[in-house]
Parts: sequence; structure tokens; C-alpha cells
Amino acid sequence: MSTFLWIIVIAVAVIVLWLIATYNGLIRLKNRTEEAWSDIDVQLKRRYDLIPNLIETVKGYATHERELFEKVTQARTRAMEAKNPKEQGEAENMLTGTLKTLFAVAENYPDLKANENFAKLQDELSDTENKIQASRRFYNGNVRDFNTKLQVFPTNMIAKSLGFKEREFFEVEQEAERKNVEVKF
Repeated sequence: MSTFLWIIVIAVAVIVLWLIATYNGLIRLKNRTEEAWSDIDVQLKRRYDLIPNLIETVKGYATHERELFEKVTQARTRAMEAKNPKEQGEAENMLTGTLKTLFAVAENYPDLKANENFAKLQDELSDTENKIQASRRFYNGNVRDFNTKLQVFPTNMIAKSLGFKEREFFEVEQEAERKNVEVKF
């Protein structure tokens, strides 16, 4: 076999190996991103499960806050029905705002604040919020890595032809986090 033919065979083998490695790397990053989203889902489900118990506990003390309970329930439902990270982020912003209002209202009921069940639920919800935040950072880090891999040359040409698409970050509206909670009676 001639030297020229060997060079062609080696070049083709290198290209095939590079394509395989690139594809496998993209699949690995895609799977990590999906796993990270699943972690967020688990924590959000935990949050959604805590909210009805919290509302029931507060209802016993703050019976005239029916409109607030409805807003929290609607926000929870909207968040549970979100289809993608952008919708999820918007719905979570709304839910966080209504929960902040609920806790602000609870401040006006000393007996409620002293209730052991309410305190336990509040602690669990706080713990869940911290876990959601950590899961969100983990997810966004994986999305960053995946999207970067999709955008760099020459992987971008292969990724596009294989149908890989960029993922959305799970973002929480910063302005909503900075606002004071408004409580009206």
C-alpha cells in the first residue's frame, strides 16, 4: 500500500474518531442538562406539595385573607403547568411573590407565628427554596457548558446537522427579588 493511501486512511480514521468523540460529548452534556432540570423538577414538586399545607395552616388564623390564598393557589397551578424554563421562571417569580406576601401577612398574626406546624412548614419551605436555588445554579451551569459546546467551531457545524438545539437558562427575574412585599388590608 502506498504512503498516500495510508495518509488518506489515517485522515479518514481521525475524522471519524473526532466525529464520534464530538457526538458523544454532545450527548453527555445534553444528558447532564436534562438531569439538572430533573433536579429542579424534584425540588419544585416538593415546594408545590408544601404550599397547600401552608395555606391550610394560615387559613385557620387568617380567615379573611381569601384573595391571597386564591392568588397563591393560582400561582402554584401556573408554575406546575409551565412547559419550559422561560415559562417556569416567570411562574416561579409569581409564586415567590405571592408566598412572600403570605409570609408578610402571617407576621400580623402572633398566634400563627408561634404555631409549631407553621414554623415547621416555613422552615421546610425555606430549605426547599435553598435547594431550588442550588439546583438552578447547577442546571444553568450545565446549560452554559452545553450551549458553549454547540456554539464553538467546528462543533457548531456538526451539532446543527445532528439537530442539537441550545437550551434556555432557568432565570428568576432579579427585579422581583429586590422589591419589597406590599401588604394591603
